[in-house]
Amino acid sequence: MRAFRVYAIKQGTVIDHIPEGKGVEIIELLSLRKWKKVVTLGMGFTSRKLGAKDIVKIEEKELNQDEANKIALIAPTATINIIRNFKLVRKTQVKVPRVIEGIVKCANPACITNHDHVRTRFYLEKAKPLLVLCHYCERYFDESALTLL
Repeated sequence: MRAFRVYAIKQGTVIDHIPEGKGVEIIELLSLRKWKKVVTLGMGFTSRKLGAKDIVKIEEKELNQDEANKIALIAPTATINIIRNFKLVRKTQVKVPRVIEGIVKCANPACITNHDHVRTRFYLEKAKPLLVLCHYCERYFDESALTLL
């Protein structure tokens, strides 16, 4: 396999330390196929922390907190790097929020959020491994049961 160098971006966001194979999910999660600027996906980079990692670069877009919260649910090791004028101005580790609203669907088919127009709300019980409690049906779910909205 040939190695390619990932180029620097002038303005935007670099999402680094994504677990290998999750980069495509992040592109889908953030609807980046619709983004009218350049999006770069690097897969299978060597990582001391993860063994292998993916990287996503988004030109001319700075992620907001809701987007960072979504990333934290599927890639808890990710870092978000904000770039301005080719320089790193802010680097943050994603963190699963204590209250998760409107990001994931409740896995309980009987939950009110699956029948009425009620915004989902979960409480973080444990970050690793992920365990959340639905505010409405009061059931616990792990990462495998959650589907992003």
